[in-house]
Amino acid sequence: MSLTRVVITGMGQISPLGIGLQELWDALSQGRSGIATLQRIPHDVLPTSVGGEARSFTGDVSQFGTLDKAATRAIRKGLKLMCREIEMGVAAAQWAMSDAGLVAGTYDAERIGCVFGCDYTMTLPEEFSDAMHHCSSGGKLQFERWGQEGLSKVDPLWLLKYLPNMPASHVAIYNDLRGPSNSLTLRESSANLAVAEAFTTLQRNIADTIVCCSTGSRIHPLRSVHTALQEQLAQATGAPEASHRPFDVDRNGMVIGEGAGAIVLETEASARARGVEILAEVVGYASSTVADQNGVANYEQAFVNVIEMALKSANMLPGEIGHIHAHGLATVQCDRDEARAIWRCFGEDQPVTTAAKSYMGNLGAGSGLVEIISSVLAIRQKQLFAVLNCENQDPECPIRIAKLNDDPGSAFINLNITPQGQASAVIIRAYQQ
Repeated sequence: MSLTRVVITGMGQISPLGIGLQELWDALSQGRSGIATLQRIPHDVLPTSVGGEARSFTGDVSQFGTLDKAATRAIRKGLKLMCREIEMGVAAAQWAMSDAGLVAGTYDAERIGCVFGCDYTMTLPEEFSDAMHHCSSGGKLQFERWGQEGLSKVDPLWLLKYLPNMPASHVAIYNDLRGPSNSLTLRESSANLAVAEAFTTLQRNIADTIVCCSTGSRIHPLRSVHTALQEQLAQATGAPEASHRPFDVDRNGMVIGEGAGAIVLETEASARARGVEILAEVVGYASSTVADQNGVANYEQAFVNVIEMALKSANMLPGEIGHIHAHGLATVQCDRDEARAIWRCFGEDQPVTTAAKSYMGNLGAGSGLVEIISSVLAIRQKQLFAVLNCENQDPECPIRIAKLNDDPGSAFINLNITPQGQASAVIIRAYQQ
C-alpha cells in the first residue's frame, strides 16, 4: 500500500434535505425529515404514496454552485442534454469544487480527473410520445412504420440525456478536467466504489485531485414502477415522514428518494500545497458480492466481508471506528442481515449506528455520498444525528441505535448494498497531521 494520504477538501450535495452543506446539517441536527407525499409522479398506481423528493432543486443554473460567466453559459446550454439525475449530479459536483476552492485555470488540468457513480438512467415516456402517436392508427401502434416514420420524430439528442457516463463527461468538460475519468454503475454500491476508485487512482500517482460524485433516483414514472415490482416499499400508514423506519420492529419497506453527493479527493501534498482546509481523510475501502447459484443475495455475509476487508485495508481495529453509517434500507430482511453482520464484526462493544436514509429514503446510487458527507459533518461538529423512526427496535437487529448528540468518534465506516448482494464500504476518519 502506498504511503500517499488521500484527503477530502470539498463537499456538495442535493437531496430531500436541501441544497448544500448547511441545509443538510440543519435538517440532520434538528431531526427534520425530507420525506413527504409524492408530488413529481402520480402515486395512485403505486403501492406507496411517499418519497424523498429533492423539492428545492429545480435544475436552474443558479443552483449549480459558484460559477463564473463562462461556466454559467456552458451549463445553461448543456441543460438540454441532462435528465434530472444528471442535473443533480453535475450540480453536486460544482458545489464540491466550489467548496474546495477549485477554479478553472488554477490547477493542472492533466492531473485532475472525475469519477462518477450512477444508476442506470431511464427515459421519460414523453421522449417518445410524438413518435408513437405518429406511428399509431385507431389507437394501435403500427410497429412496421417505426423505422421510417417514428424514429425521425425522436429528438436526436435524446440518448445523451440518459447515458450513465454523461455526468462525468459534463463535469470534466465544464471544468477542463483532463485527468482520469471513470463511471461506475453498481446501483446503491456505486458511491463507495467511486470513492475507492478515486482513492486508488490518487495512490497510484496518476492524478493529484479527483472530483468524486454519485447520483441516483427511485422517483421516476417508470423507475418507481420497476422498484415497486422488485423491492419492498414502505406503506404510508401514518405521517409520511415516519415511513422509513430502519431497524424498527414495525418497518415495512424503504421509501423511494432522489439525490446526489460529491466530494473532492486529493493527495495530502496537493491539498497542503494549495493551502486549503482538509475536512477528513479516506483510509480504507472494500467490495464484495455474495449470492447463491440462483442469484439470491446473502446480505449478511456480504456486509461481513466488506467490514472486515475495509478494516484490514485501513489497518484499523474494530474499536477504532467511532460510528457506523448503515445502509439502513428499512426492509425486513436487509436490516436484519445488516445488523447481524455488524454484531458479528463488532460484538457487544460495537460503536453506535446511524442511518441518513431515515431522513430521505433510498436515493439509489446517490445515497452513499450523501451519507458520507453527513458523517463527515457529524465528526466535524462532534455531534451525531439520530436514526429517525426507530421507536421500537427489532430484537433481531442487535445494534446500538444512534441518538441525537451521541459522540460520532473520529472515524466511521459507511456501508451500502444492492438487492443483488453487491456490498461496498469506505472508512473515513478525522484528519490529523
